[in-house]
Formats: sequence, structure tokens, C-alpha cells
Amino acid sequence: MTAGTRSEAAAFAPTTIDEAVVAAAETALESIGKAKTAIGSVIFGQENVVELALVTILSGGHGLLVGVPGLAKTKLVEALGTVLGLDAQRVQFTPDLMPSDILGSEILDEAADHRRSFRFVRGPIFAQLLMADEINRASPRTQSALLQAMQEHHVTVAGERHDLPRPFHVLATQNPIEQEGTYPLPEAQLDRFLLQIDVGYPDRAAERRILVETTTAETVAPSTAMTGEGLLNIQRLVRRLPAGDSVVEAILDLVRSARPGEGPAEITDLLAWGPGPRASQALVLAARARALVEGRLAPTLDDVAALAEPVLKHRMALTFAARADGETITGLIGRLVSRLG
Repeated sequence: MTAGTRSEAAAFAPTTIDEAVVAAAETALESIGKAKTAIGSVIFGQENVVELALVTILSGGHGLLVGVPGLAKTKLVEALGTVLGLDAQRVQFTPDLMPSDILGSEILDEAADHRRSFRFVRGPIFAQLLMADEINRASPRTQSALLQAMQEHHVTVAGERHDLPRPFHVLATQNPIEQEGTYPLPEAQLDRFLLQIDVGYPDRAAERRILVETTTAETVAPSTAMTGEGLLNIQRLVRRLPAGDSVVEAILDLVRSARPGEGPAEITDLLAWGPGPRASQALVLAARARALVEGRLAPTLDDVAALAEPVLKHRMALTFAARADGETITGLIGRLVSRLG
């Protein structure tokens, strides 16, 4: 490289942290745009669900997909694994599923000289993207094994620690209408999920496209838009994006007003319990990630309002009297958001 070339390169090289962030963001925005396009080629009419799933993963968190069967929840997770370049696995949760079926177990090996030793056989949790299908069908013991791994990013089997791959994400699904023979997740375990993503029915135009494009002999496969290492870089970038004081204060006002005794009485008197500090952390991270998905380098109050329900819905509970009066968590969060101005 000549002196002139070096000077030209130096002129375009980032010279401050802010410039480095902007340069990384431009690369990230391009990758995220390609990812949205690739996912949109196989998932129709669920733009908000796709966006929230991307926000969850770009924030470095785990997501809980709630919807009736047949709404492409499984296909979405498969598409995310392909598009984001992640090693993906799926586990169908059933009442007889044991923790070892997910984490792995020690087996006894015997060598040719008859020496015996234990060898750890890894379970499906050793993946970068794990789909926990119908997570509420497994016993609390199995749920706890998975959710502990989600929090600690490692598993311990026979006293030995085994680190999970990076990045590591769990997208779990639940069927909201069929509760017979299920084990609902306790509130403390629900709190481990960054977002609860409600998956609704597609509109007529999207459903028509589904009928036309998925019932032919030709199948469309999504293309890869990034790698696991690239995703890790974007997750680091999300934590470096600035969040203004107005956004931070709005998040604090929103989360704290959703706790009994701290917000307006006409709202908090309806609450049995509310979100903890983990909700505030989730909201600021998700707001930054959503800004990036939307092509911006800093979150706004619109991001906070859009993400309030997915972040708070599974971290709050109504009193019995409030439920009897027809109140809903969704309606309550809407009233809290309207107070943000």
C-alpha cells in the first residue's frame, strides 16, 4: 500500500467511537434489511411478529410465541435459523420429557482394553437457536432445566459445567386455547423471556397469498443474510446505541407505574403484582434493537410505546376483582402508554 493509499484509507477510517458505531450500524442495517426480506419471502402477513422476533434476537434475549396452531410459528423459527446463519434445533415438549432429553447425559463407554469411562452426550440445547415447541406441556422439572440454561448460558451435568454456544437463543411456543394437561410457566420463569409475542391470524390478502404460494410443487427457501458472528456483532452494537434521557425516563415512568402502589391508584389498584427491574432492562434493549430494525440509530418514544405490551404483558397480573370487572392486561398497558404523552 502506497503512502497516498494509506492517507486515503485513514481519511475514511473511523476516528472516534461515535464514528465507529455509525460505520458498524451501516453494515448492520444492510444485514438486517436482507434478513427481513429473506424472512418475508416465506412468512406472509406477520410483519409485526417477524419484527418482534428479530428484535428479541438482536437484543440477545429469548422470546415466547403465543398463538393457536397453524400460524407458522414453527416455520418462523426455522426461517430465522436459516436467515441468521444459526445452528437451529427443535424440541417438541411433552409431559414425559426429562431434563436429560434436553441437556444431555453421561453414558458409560468401554474401550477395547475393557477400561470404562463416562462420556457426555450433548442434548439439543447445544444449539444457537432452540425452538421449545409447546413449552407448557413439559413438567416443571424439565421447564426449570431449560430456563436455568437460558439464564446462565451453561448446563451442569454430573458436576461438570458445559458452556452453551454463542449466540444462544430460545424461542418457545404456547397454545393459548388448549390448557388441559399442561403446566403453565411460573411468573419467575416467564420473566426470563425478553418479549411475549402474540401471533394472530393473517389478514385476507396474506391468507390468499399463503393459499396460492404454499400449495404448489415449487417451494421457496429463505436465503442466509448473516452469520452467527455477524449476529454477535450486531448484538454488541445494540448495547452501544445511545438512548436519550427522554426515552430512559419514559421507560422508568412506564415500568414503575405498572407496579402496585407506585402508579395512579385507578390503575395500580387493579394489579396483583407488576414488573421488576428486568422489565426496564428488556425495554431499553428492545427499543434500541427496534430502532435498528427500523433503520434508525437511536430509539424514540414510539419504540417504547410499540414494545410496552410485548415486554410487560407476561410480567403483570390483575387482581381477581379486576378480572371479574372485565379488565385486561392489554387494556391496562394501553392506558399506561397513553400517559406517556
